[in-house]
Amino acid sequence: MLPPGNILLLLLLPVAAAQVTPGSYSGCGPLPLPLLAGLVAADAVVSLLIVVVVFMCVSPRGRPTQEDGKVYINMPGRG
Repeated sequence: MLPPGNILLLLLLPVAAAQVTPGSYSGCGPLPLPLLAGLVAADAVVSLLIVVVVFMCVSPRGRPTQEDGKVYINMPGRG
């Protein structure tokens, strides 16, 4: 359940939104092309970094190899 303060905020949100006149957003507008290109490039680099970190954490390393070709079901670390 939400605390009473959050419920009041949710109830007043439509009232506050109705007070905003269309087109009065200061600072919002088209971004310059170099800034937009930089943001897209930074997003791509961060996304690639996340993929690499997840791949490194998930990849099997340090696990012993199976030389005998058997599948050990109930032996942790063997299969």
